[in-house]
Amino acid sequence: MELETFGWDVDGDGIAHAVFDVPGRSMNTLTAKAIADIIAISQEVASNDAIKGLVISSGKPSGFCAGADLGEMGDRAGSGEKKDLSEAELKKQQFDQGFALNGTLRKLETCGKPVAIALNGLALGGGLEVALACHYRVAANDNPKLQFGLPEAKIGLLPGAGGTQRLPRLVGVQAALPLILQGQSFNAEKALSMGVVQELAPSSETVDKAKAWVKANPTAKAPWDVKGFKVPGGVPHRSPGAGQVQTMANAMLAAKTYGNYPAQKNILSCVYEGIQVPIDAALRIETRYFINTQQRPEAKAMIRSLFLSMQELSKGGNRPAGYPKTEFKKIAVIGAGLMGAGIAYVQAKAGIPTVLVDVSKENAEKGKDYSRRLVEKDVSRGKSTQEKGNKLLDLITTTDNYDDVKGADLVIEAVFENEELKAKITGMAEAVLDETGVFGSNTSTLPITGLAKASKRPENFIGIHFFSPVERMGLVEIISGEKTSEETLAKAVDYVLAIRKTPIAVNDSRGFYTSRCFGTYTREGMEMLAEGIKPAIIENVGRQSGMPMGPLEVSDSVGLDTALKVTRATAEAAGVDLQTDDRTQFLAWLVEDQGRVGRKAGKGFYDYNEKGRPDQLWPDLNTQLEVKVDECPPELKQELKNRFLVRQAIEVARCFDEGVITDARDADIGSILAWGFAPYTGGCCSYVDLIWGIKEFVAEADRLAKKYGERFEPPALLREMAEKGEGFYDRFPPAGKAEKVAA
Repeated sequence: MELETFGWDVDGDGIAHAVFDVPGRSMNTLTAKAIADIIAISQEVASNDAIKGLVISSGKPSGFCAGADLGEMGDRAGSGEKKDLSEAELKKQQFDQGFALNGTLRKLETCGKPVAIALNGLALGGGLEVALACHYRVAANDNPKLQFGLPEAKIGLLPGAGGTQRLPRLVGVQAALPLILQGQSFNAEKALSMGVVQELAPSSETVDKAKAWVKANPTAKAPWDVKGFKVPGGVPHRSPGAGQVQTMANAMLAAKTYGNYPAQKNILSCVYEGIQVPIDAALRIETRYFINTQQRPEAKAMIRSLFLSMQELSKGGNRPAGYPKTEFKKIAVIGAGLMGAGIAYVQAKAGIPTVLVDVSKENAEKGKDYSRRLVEKDVSRGKSTQEKGNKLLDLITTTDNYDDVKGADLVIEAVFENEELKAKITGMAEAVLDETGVFGSNTSTLPITGLAKASKRPENFIGIHFFSPVERMGLVEIISGEKTSEETLAKAVDYVLAIRKTPIAVNDSRGFYTSRCFGTYTREGMEMLAEGIKPAIIENVGRQSGMPMGPLEVSDSVGLDTALKVTRATAEAAGVDLQTDDRTQFLAWLVEDQGRVGRKAGKGFYDYNEKGRPDQLWPDLNTQLEVKVDECPPELKQELKNRFLVRQAIEVARCFDEGVITDARDADIGSILAWGFAPYTGGCCSYVDLIWGIKEFVAEADRLAKKYGERFEPPALLREMAEKGEGFYDRFPPAGKAEKVAA
């Protein structure tokens, strides 16, 4: 039998062995060819009397399978020849396509011959679903990287090859729901304790153990095919306990997602309906929900951004071509405050020798203490060893002497936002930096072109904007000034990848991309305050729109004093008088008269407890503001949600219009990772392209502009795109940056 993605042999005992090994890939995924091979294997095992059973394993050291090929899935979603098909015929075609793997695994499961699988590494998504369709599962007990899980919900999908039906039947509804709804992964030991696998063995023995089981169990059946089978813990409509689990899960899901994530809602319904009927009917129910979920714009958006684009950017997809990769042998960080200390830590964790510079050795050591505390925490939690921690700390050298910067491939300045101070440090660092060395400024708002005027080599000067806390935030915004060379940009991308973070590349402007667009969310909250909308309504609707915090809590986290300073600096640069601006005057009153500067002071829009968590909105807010709206009917809630998200997306469009950002992937990933723009939308660009549609979005923006002001006015670029029916990914595709670089 000829297979493209599996090895195949049958031993003298009639036991077939299928080895999953997709050519040219380090990890197996369920491509269309792999699914075709599984269908062929199933047919061969079922029809060939000489075959007594089947063992499945992987030829990859990384594991069995990481799940579906999402690139192919994105291409297939909603595809199919639609000409001359009635609606009923089209639905049948889509169902047959969606049920192909599900139906095949069921045929394999009921072929009358034992099927076992040896799992030596990852088995995620469709990979775990294939394993669950096998009668016996042996997992390696000597691979710490082994993971099982159904992560589909994290990218807006629903497990579509039996996962929502077999896992609850195996471990019970209560244990299965968190694993499916949250996409939780688990190790071999937990899999054994739950009953997901039946045996653990060393990696070198898993295949032999699986073969031995097949040989000893010629009449194997899945538990749910045995007469009298009962779901562990019961089913919702028959068991009060299971019913309570389902009810609580619905309530918790609504409270956590606000109905923004169709996949989770469909998963709950799919499990509830499927668990009440025989497995064959249940699998068909699952396929219907799978197709419904896959075709939702949220799923398409999340797959594109959270998986495909993230993967591309994490591999340097936005790096200018034609420059050799930079290996960093030494990096200096100037400024040992919170940001500088965090940067030093992530560099050392990546194995890069780091010089941490401050005005005194004592200050630099205080900065290194930050790394010491993080190491101590990891060791105490078993995430690292003391030996590894010591090696990390040994990579950080503290100093107050700029001579120690000599030989650095990169210098990162991480002092506070003061142009004169940054200019002074630029000169001192460049005096000892090699001509090929790169100078990076960690600034969140100050234009890079202006800062680069202090540099003797502005072509080597670039912005490297980290987010706080550095060790936890996965994004770094790279900002090119007017004279920054593409070679310097390539080196900056190499650096961000070297410290295991995701880079986005933007061009210079005040606030760059992330700070500029993020600020529109908090400012829209201030606009609503000025309109007399009750603060609690503003906060609740902000979260319900998909943002991680309400705009007032976000303002507290940033610091109201910082927000006031940035507002005044931006207005001064633009020549705007703020004396008559009610929002700024109210903010100034909070900060300068009331001393309410935000979370760091324990009081801002919110009052905070000793752990820095918000206790309540400041009660006096309602008395200091003239509250005109204290109820929020559904139509007002939708209006406020639209205002929050559309306002941010309009600013993103303006950034494209001005050339601040040139790649839709950078814009989407940046909006999600930097400021938490509603992840279910796939990011600001996908929100426009897929959730609204470009023409509908422009019409909504025009409506809001007419009602609330020019801040919602679509830029000329958006109107042109709407006329042509272009989305952001049509106008600014990944290739756009490569063409610009080549030019």
